[in-house]
Amino acid sequence: MAKRPFIRKQKRKRHGATFWDFEYTEGGHLKLSDKPGEDFLKFCRWLERQTGREILNPTSAVVDFGCGNGRHLIHLAEVFGMHGTGYDISASAIKLAKQASEGHNLKYEARSIAGTFPLQDESHMLALDMMTSHFLNKNERETLRDEVCRLLKPGGYLFMKTHLRDGDLHSKRLLESSPAKEDGSYIHPVMGVPEHVYYEEELVEFLSKRFTIQKIYRSHKHIAHGKARKRRTIAVYAQKPLW
Repeated sequence: MAKRPFIRKQKRKRHGATFWDFEYTEGGHLKLSDKPGEDFLKFCRWLERQTGREILNPTSAVVDFGCGNGRHLIHLAEVFGMHGTGYDISASAIKLAKQASEGHNLKYEARSIAGTFPLQDESHMLALDMMTSHFLNKNERETLRDEVCRLLKPGGYLFMKTHLRDGDLHSKRLLESSPAKEDGSYIHPVMGVPEHVYYEEELVEFLSKRFTIQKIYRSHKHIAHGKARKRRTIAVYAQKPLW
């Protein structure tokens, strides 16, 4: 009797909020943490060295676009007494964030970060966009950038972390094998949605239309024996001009 051919079982793609709800409840594709990321902590240390507690203090508000379970907002509330708001597309993540933020002056809303936000002009000192806005299309990314500029006080900061295209073999492969309609974007292999990846020059030009770039950190290329091991990322410290 001939052997039946082996057919690999295809994983069912979960899109957008459905994907993230699954990750925050059952998990599977990502290793999500409730501890603040090292790149974010590095930014906080740098900001404290530069400004003391001028920004990192209880009178300052922070907004996190793609806050997940609230880990970075909670850190700012616990260590510096800051207050603020977090937005995330996943209702499951927002539920976890609310539970973990008990006793802190933090608010959360489950929604996409596309579009405009009910936040007052020049009302915040800090904005976070960590591995989130690359899921938006070009017009949506521009709107978010302009919204961040609008709601930040002069001298306030945007901390942005995203994928880096320069020297990244994973990005090269994804752009070649699963290109999306927008140049520099591909269809995410697990989520099945477009994801944009920036060249450093492209990202600097994009942010410089509203902000002054104060610092840039790039991850290593993570290449061994000609093969990519990890995705490259870039972290940008961008300040709204004082005038």
